[in-house]
Amino acid sequence: MANTAVIDGKSSWSGGKRPMEASYGKLMMWYFLLSDAFTFGALLITYATLRVSAGWTEGWSQANDVFQAFPGVEALNGTPLAFVTLMTFILILSSVFVVRAVQEGHRMNQRGVAIWMFWGIIGGIAFLACQGLEWYGLIVHEGMTMSYNPFHPETGLKNAVFENGHIVKEAVSPGPKAFGNLFFLITGFHGTHVASGVLINVIIFIQTLRGVYQERGHYEMVEKVGLYWHFVDLVWVFVFLVFYLL
Repeated sequence: MANTAVIDGKSSWSGGKRPMEASYGKLMMWYFLLSDAFTFGALLITYATLRVSAGWTEGWSQANDVFQAFPGVEALNGTPLAFVTLMTFILILSSVFVVRAVQEGHRMNQRGVAIWMFWGIIGGIAFLACQGLEWYGLIVHEGMTMSYNPFHPETGLKNAVFENGHIVKEAVSPGPKAFGNLFFLITGFHGTHVASGVLINVIIFIQTLRGVYQERGHYEMVEKVGLYWHFVDLVWVFVFLVFYLL
Protein backbone atom coordinates (compact mmCIF):
# COMPACT_ATOMS: atom_id res chain seq x y z
CA MET A 1 0.00 0.00 0.00
CA ALA A 2 1.14 3.51 -0.74
CA ASN A 3 0.58 4.70 2.85
CA THR A 4 2.60 1.89 4.49
CA ALA A 5 5.67 3.20 6.34
CA VAL A 6 8.90 1.77 5.01
CA ILE A 7 12.18 1.71 6.96
CA ASP A 8 15.36 0.47 5.26
CA GLY A 9 13.28 -1.09 2.52
CA LYS A 10 11.10 -3.05 4.98
CA SER A 11 7.59 -2.31 6.19
CA SER A 12 7.43 -1.14 9.80
CA TRP A 13 4.68 -3.73 10.27
CA SER A 14 6.80 -6.66 9.13
CA GLY A 15 8.02 -7.48 12.64
CA GLY A 16 11.48 -7.62 14.12
CA LYS A 17 11.35 -3.97 15.25
CA ARG A 18 12.10 -2.75 18.78
CA PRO A 19 9.90 0.21 19.83
CA MET A 20 12.16 3.16 20.68
CA GLU A 21 15.08 0.71 20.51
CA ALA A 22 14.01 -0.67 23.92
CA SER A 23 15.12 -4.17 24.82
CA TYR A 24 12.60 -6.90 25.56
CA GLY A 25 13.28 -6.62 29.29
CA LYS A 26 12.72 -2.87 29.38
CA LEU A 27 9.57 -3.18 27.31
CA MET A 28 8.15 -5.79 29.69
CA MET A 29 9.01 -3.57 32.65
CA TRP A 30 7.07 -0.71 31.06
CA TYR A 31 4.10 -3.04 30.54
CA PHE A 32 4.23 -4.08 34.19
CA LEU A 33 4.45 -0.48 35.39
CA LEU A 34 1.51 0.49 33.20
CA SER A 35 -0.65 -2.28 34.67
CA ASP A 36 0.46 -1.31 38.19
CA ALA A 37 -0.42 2.31 37.46
CA PHE A 38 -3.99 1.20 36.69
CA THR A 39 -4.18 -0.45 40.12
CA PHE A 40 -2.97 2.63 41.97
CA GLY A 41 -5.20 4.79 39.78
CA ALA A 42 -8.24 2.70 40.71
CA LEU A 43 -7.44 3.03 44.43
CA LEU A 44 -7.00 6.80 44.22
CA ILE A 45 -10.18 7.19 42.18
CA THR A 46 -12.01 5.16 44.82
CA TYR A 47 -10.64 7.49 47.48
CA ALA A 48 -11.77 10.58 45.54
CA THR A 49 -15.23 9.09 44.93
CA LEU A 50 -15.82 8.23 48.60
CA ARG A 51 -14.52 11.60 49.74
CA VAL A 52 -16.78 13.49 47.35
CA SER A 53 -19.78 11.44 48.45
CA ALA A 54 -18.99 12.17 52.12
CA GLY A 55 -18.33 15.85 51.50
CA TRP A 56 -14.87 16.87 50.31
CA THR A 57 -14.06 18.97 53.38
CA GLU A 58 -17.04 19.04 55.74
CA GLY A 59 -17.50 15.27 55.86
CA TRP A 60 -13.88 14.10 55.77
CA SER A 61 -11.01 14.05 58.29
CA GLN A 62 -8.55 16.85 57.64
CA ALA A 63 -4.88 16.09 57.01
CA ASN A 64 -3.78 19.00 59.20
CA ASP A 65 -5.54 17.33 62.14
CA VAL A 66 -4.43 13.76 61.41
CA PHE A 67 -0.76 14.14 60.46
CA GLN A 68 0.69 16.37 63.17
CA ALA A 69 3.07 13.98 64.93
CA PHE A 70 6.83 14.05 64.40
CA PRO A 71 8.30 10.96 66.09
CA GLY A 72 11.50 11.60 67.97
CA VAL A 73 11.39 15.40 67.73
CA GLU A 74 9.11 16.80 70.41
CA ALA A 75 9.60 20.39 69.22
CA LEU A 76 8.01 19.56 65.87
CA ASN A 77 4.99 17.70 67.27
CA GLY A 78 1.86 19.57 66.27
CA THR A 79 3.41 20.77 63.01
CA PRO A 80 1.07 19.57 60.24
CA LEU A 81 2.66 17.42 57.53
CA ALA A 82 6.25 17.98 58.72
CA PHE A 83 7.05 14.29 59.14
CA VAL A 84 5.48 13.15 55.87
CA THR A 85 7.38 15.95 54.10
CA LEU A 86 10.59 14.43 55.45
CA MET A 87 9.45 11.01 54.22
CA THR A 88 8.80 12.41 50.75
CA PHE A 89 12.21 14.09 50.65
CA ILE A 90 13.91 10.82 51.63
CA LEU A 91 12.15 8.84 48.90
CA ILE A 92 12.89 11.43 46.20
CA LEU A 93 16.52 11.56 47.31
CA SER A 94 16.77 7.77 47.05
CA SER A 95 15.45 8.03 43.49
CA VAL A 96 18.23 10.51 42.70
CA PHE A 97 20.77 8.02 44.05
CA VAL A 98 19.42 5.32 41.73
CA VAL A 99 19.66 7.75 38.78
CA ARG A 100 23.33 8.20 39.63
CA ALA A 101 23.76 4.42 39.74
CA VAL A 102 22.30 4.15 36.23
CA GLN A 103 24.66 6.88 35.02
CA GLU A 104 27.66 5.06 36.46
CA GLY A 105 26.42 1.88 34.77
CA HIS A 106 26.54 3.63 31.40
CA ARG A 107 30.17 4.44 32.17
CA MET A 108 30.82 0.80 33.17
CA ASN A 109 31.95 2.02 36.58
CA GLN A 110 31.29 -0.94 38.85
CA ARG A 111 32.34 0.86 42.03
CA GLY A 112 30.16 3.88 41.24
CA VAL A 113 27.10 1.70 40.61
CA ALA A 114 27.62 -0.13 43.91
CA ILE A 115 28.04 3.08 45.91
CA TRP A 116 24.92 4.79 44.56
CA MET A 117 22.81 1.63 44.73
CA PHE A 118 23.84 1.30 48.38
CA TRP A 119 22.61 4.81 49.17
CA GLY A 120 19.41 4.18 47.20
CA ILE A 121 18.79 1.12 49.40
CA ILE A 122 19.45 3.15 52.56
CA GLY A 123 16.92 5.73 51.37
CA GLY A 124 14.29 3.06 50.80
CA ILE A 125 14.87 1.51 54.22
CA ALA A 126 14.70 4.95 55.86
CA PHE A 127 11.37 5.65 54.14
CA LEU A 128 9.92 2.35 55.33
CA ALA A 129 11.15 3.04 58.88
CA CYS A 130 9.45 6.45 58.81
CA GLN A 131 6.23 4.92 57.51
CA GLY A 132 6.35 2.35 60.29
CA LEU A 133 6.70 5.14 62.86
CA GLU A 134 3.80 7.02 61.29
CA TRP A 135 1.57 3.93 61.38
CA TYR A 136 2.63 3.13 64.94
CA GLY A 137 1.68 6.60 66.13
CA LEU A 138 -1.68 6.56 64.38
CA ILE A 139 -2.61 3.03 65.51
CA VAL A 140 -1.17 2.90 69.05
CA HIS A 141 -1.39 6.51 70.24
CA GLU A 142 -4.30 7.88 68.18
CA GLY A 143 -6.31 4.67 67.93
CA MET A 144 -6.91 4.85 64.19
CA THR A 145 -7.57 1.51 62.48
CA MET A 146 -9.33 0.34 59.35
CA SER A 147 -12.59 0.25 61.32
CA TYR A 148 -12.16 3.26 63.62
CA ASN A 149 -11.25 6.86 62.85
CA PRO A 150 -10.86 9.16 65.89
CA PHE A 151 -10.45 12.31 63.79
CA HIS A 152 -13.76 14.13 63.55
CA PRO A 153 -14.06 16.17 60.33
CA GLU A 154 -14.75 19.38 62.28
CA THR A 155 -13.10 18.99 65.68
CA GLY A 156 -10.22 16.63 64.97
CA LEU A 157 -9.10 15.03 68.26
CA LYS A 158 -10.30 17.88 70.48
CA ASN A 159 -13.07 15.81 72.04
CA ALA A 160 -10.98 12.66 72.45
CA VAL A 161 -10.28 11.16 75.89
CA PHE A 162 -6.82 9.75 76.62
CA GLU A 163 -5.69 7.30 79.30
CA ASN A 164 -1.97 6.51 79.77
CA GLY A 165 -1.18 8.15 76.45
CA HIS A 166 -3.70 6.06 74.50
CA ILE A 167 -7.04 7.18 73.14
CA VAL A 168 -10.24 5.82 74.65
CA LYS A 169 -12.37 4.72 71.72
CA GLU A 170 -15.95 5.88 71.50
CA ALA A 171 -18.81 3.54 70.65
CA VAL A 172 -19.18 5.16 67.24
CA SER A 173 -16.23 6.19 65.07
CA PRO A 174 -16.04 10.02 65.25
CA GLY A 175 -14.66 10.29 61.74
CA PRO A 176 -15.47 8.43 58.51
CA LYS A 177 -14.23 4.85 58.62
CA ALA A 178 -13.39 5.02 54.91
CA PHE A 179 -10.55 7.43 55.71
CA GLY A 180 -8.69 4.87 57.82
CA ASN A 181 -9.60 2.07 55.46
CA LEU A 182 -8.17 3.78 52.41
CA PHE A 183 -5.20 5.32 54.21
CA PHE A 184 -3.88 1.99 55.44
CA LEU A 185 -4.80 0.20 52.21
CA ILE A 186 -3.17 2.67 49.81
CA THR A 187 -0.10 3.60 51.86
CA GLY A 188 0.33 -0.08 52.79
CA PHE A 189 0.09 -1.13 49.15
CA HIS A 190 2.67 1.50 48.24
CA GLY A 191 4.87 0.49 51.17
CA THR A 192 4.79 -3.10 49.90
CA HIS A 193 6.11 -1.83 46.58
CA VAL A 194 8.88 0.09 48.34
CA ALA A 195 9.81 -3.01 50.37
CA SER A 196 9.94 -5.20 47.26
CA GLY A 197 11.96 -2.50 45.50
CA VAL A 198 14.47 -2.44 48.35
CA LEU A 199 14.77 -6.23 48.20
CA ILE A 200 15.35 -6.16 44.43
CA ASN A 201 17.88 -3.33 44.83
CA VAL A 202 19.76 -5.40 47.40
CA ILE A 203 19.95 -8.29 44.92
CA ILE A 204 21.21 -5.96 42.19
CA PHE A 205 23.73 -4.45 44.63
CA ILE A 206 25.11 -7.91 45.47
CA GLN A 207 25.27 -8.86 41.80
CA THR A 208 27.12 -5.62 41.10
CA LEU A 209 29.69 -6.36 43.81
CA ARG A 210 30.18 -9.83 42.32
CA GLY A 211 30.93 -8.27 38.95
CA VAL A 212 28.07 -10.03 37.15
CA TYR A 213 27.08 -7.01 35.06
CA GLN A 214 30.67 -6.00 34.43
CA GLU A 215 31.22 -9.41 32.83
CA ARG A 216 28.07 -9.01 30.73
CA GLY A 217 29.38 -5.74 29.41
CA HIS A 218 26.32 -3.70 30.38
CA TYR A 219 24.24 -2.64 33.37
CA GLU A 220 20.80 -2.83 31.79
CA MET A 221 19.41 -4.65 34.83
CA VAL A 222 20.20 -1.58 36.93
CA GLU A 223 18.23 0.52 34.44
CA LYS A 224 15.21 -1.80 34.63
CA VAL A 225 15.23 -1.78 38.42
CA GLY A 226 15.67 1.97 38.26
CA LEU A 227 12.46 2.27 36.23
CA TYR A 228 10.57 0.42 38.95
CA TRP A 229 12.08 2.57 41.70
CA HIS A 230 11.21 5.82 39.91
CA PHE A 231 7.67 4.54 39.41
CA VAL A 232 7.35 3.90 43.15
CA ASP A 233 8.64 7.41 43.76
CA LEU A 234 6.18 8.93 41.28
CA VAL A 235 3.22 7.06 42.76
CA TRP A 236 4.11 8.40 46.19
CA VAL A 237 3.86 11.95 44.84
CA PHE A 238 0.23 11.27 43.92
CA VAL A 239 -0.47 9.55 47.26
CA PHE A 240 1.11 12.51 49.06
CA LEU A 241 -1.02 14.91 47.04
CA VAL A 242 -4.30 13.06 47.59
CA PHE A 243 -4.00 12.07 51.26
CA TYR A 244 -1.85 14.77 52.77
CA LEU A 245 -2.31 17.94 50.73
CA LEU A 246 -5.87 17.99 49.38
